[in-house]
Amino acid sequence: MNGDLVPTEPVLDGELVGEPKTLVRRLGSGWRRAGVVPPKLKSPQSLQCWLKGTLGWLVRLPGRFVSGIGRGAVVAARAWRRWVRVRDYREAAEQSEKLADKFVEIRALTLFRWKVTGVVLGAVSAALLVLYVLYGGIALWSAAGLASVALAIVGRRKDGSPGRKAVLGGPRTLAWTMDSQLLVDAFRDAKLIGKDETLRLVERAARVGEGWAVTVDLPATRKAVDVIKHRDALASALAVDEVQLIVERVRGRGGHAGRVALWVADEDPYAGPPLRTPLLDVERWDAWRPVPFGRDARNRRVDLPLVWTSLLVGAIPRQGKTFATRLAAAGLVLDAYARLYVFDGKGGKDWEAAEQIAYRYVCGDELEHAYAVRDHLVELMAEVQARYARMATLDDEVCPESKITPAISRDVELGMPITGVVIDEVQVFLENPTREQVGGKKTTLGAYIADLLTYLVRKGPAAGVVVILATQRPDSNTIPSRLRAVLGSRFALRVMDWRDSNIVLGEQMNTRGYDASTLQPSHKGVGILRPDGETDAGADTVAMTVRTYYMPNAEWRVICARGRALREAAGTLAGHAVGDDAPRPIDSTSVVKAIVSGTADGWVVDLPEPLASVVDYLGEELDEREFVPTLELVEALEVEAVTFAREMSELGCKPLRQYVLDGESTRRVRGYLTADIRTAVEQVAADEIGSQGSGQACRGRPCHRAQAG
Repeated sequence: MNGDLVPTEPVLDGELVGEPKTLVRRLGSGWRRAGVVPPKLKSPQSLQCWLKGTLGWLVRLPGRFVSGIGRGAVVAARAWRRWVRVRDYREAAEQSEKLADKFVEIRALTLFRWKVTGVVLGAVSAALLVLYVLYGGIALWSAAGLASVALAIVGRRKDGSPGRKAVLGGPRTLAWTMDSQLLVDAFRDAKLIGKDETLRLVERAARVGEGWAVTVDLPATRKAVDVIKHRDALASALAVDEVQLIVERVRGRGGHAGRVALWVADEDPYAGPPLRTPLLDVERWDAWRPVPFGRDARNRRVDLPLVWTSLLVGAIPRQGKTFATRLAAAGLVLDAYARLYVFDGKGGKDWEAAEQIAYRYVCGDELEHAYAVRDHLVELMAEVQARYARMATLDDEVCPESKITPAISRDVELGMPITGVVIDEVQVFLENPTREQVGGKKTTLGAYIADLLTYLVRKGPAAGVVVILATQRPDSNTIPSRLRAVLGSRFALRVMDWRDSNIVLGEQMNTRGYDASTLQPSHKGVGILRPDGETDAGADTVAMTVRTYYMPNAEWRVICARGRALREAAGTLAGHAVGDDAPRPIDSTSVVKAIVSGTADGWVVDLPEPLASVVDYLGEELDEREFVPTLELVEALEVEAVTFAREMSELGCKPLRQYVLDGESTRRVRGYLTADIRTAVEQVAADEIGSQGSGQACRGRPCHRAQAG
């Protein structure tokens, strides 16, 4: 111990470890980590509760099985008794009050079913006897067991019975596809038919695409348009989202005013990834063919015709308005013989790619851009007049009806190609307040552009001019009614309210079940299309909801580059695309004369609806009559009475009651004084002249024009 070395035991490195797991603990840990085990069975308390419930169910199972067999036997006996007594046929005869006439048939059918019952019982007894001889008593026991199980299933307690989970009654989810009575109940719940009325099934529920389709006939005097109008109520009765329910009237052969086709989608038909436009897969396109525009809820392709018509696209910002407008223009871009006038009032890069193929191109919202648009439209209007003059000199075989044909539009020597006028953010140019004087009349630059566009939309289609307008401000102050009235096809993406929707789609369209303000914000590129021409959905289709194809800027550039290559190969590239912006010599006097003559001695003031329709309907009678009944106006204009009364009141025309002649007697009816209608017209004219200095007259007859001073 005094400095000597002493041997010791070796020192080992180590660490603290837990107690080794036993087999039971390892099994418990694996049970809790297993993904196939339900969460409610992983904790000891939940597992214990589940075991108690399972044991209790097993204890009660024999009693419930026996009671189920008893209930099943009663249900089976009642069903057999109803069948053998021909209860369904008897009730139908009673409802039609023909029981006495059908008594012999019912008696014969009852005897026949008794005979069928005897034959079936005899055959079953013989089969059991044979099985008993061959296999002994086990065959009888097996048959008794199968029969007991079947009766127990038939007699089991239904949902909603005591001791079971309660469920909602009535037509829910897709139960109506199995039982047509539930569909009848849904129509009754939605108050589309009366309690004592029923439906007639034309086509049974069948699987069509990604949903279920059924066609029914409504009771007499019930109309399909009312079902379309109250689609939301029917969707609620069927327990589906209204976007999943498509209601259409069946027209043409096999259809009538009371036949309705329903289609219920499995899920939101407008959700999912964007749809790629088919135009990316083609080298060229014929402008005379309808352009692929999108797909409807049933995934049917919707093609938009452009020749012989025009298009208005309206929506609030960031809903896909520019994308939809480019889709319509893409068909013209891919036709080497089509000519494009592109005017972008936004001033961004959305239409920049079209500059390389455009015959005339304007991009910006300054005053100089508005003047450029005016000059190009005047030039085009003179071109339309020249085309009509040239067509008048052509042989009847070449031009049989003073309308452009595919052969004429592709004849370079004639110089009459299909010409598309695409104006994005058209309100920028239509609202320009700069004072103008045209033909000795005072107006504004915006009003003059509106008149030029009105002429092109009205007279241009037969000469091969297609006008496509897009705006994010679809209101009556932005797009004059005289211009809206002649626009053919309409496409409304989501807007703020039903008034804006009607301005795009047409008056009273919301009362017919088409309201773009009800579209969901998440459904980008989804809108209501009112086509002016035949689509795959049918020539008689009033409107449809369409999910447009998606064409981002990169793909739009590809389309425009392909269009330039086609024009270079065909030798049709001209105008701004080759640096030629020089205006062509035109006769501006003839243009001004056509504008002024088209508005009959002055510029026309745009009356708001329904005042404009009332003035057009009354005509000269507006000065000759003192009183017009409301019923007469509602029936003549085909509008909803409540909406009509509210809109007329907002314009200062209050309804009142007066006595009118009814044969030899008189009766008191509600209506409007023509003096009030004339006052409203004069007020609108005064407001428009004062705000624009346009010297416009009202839209109606000469008797109530407001001429400029």
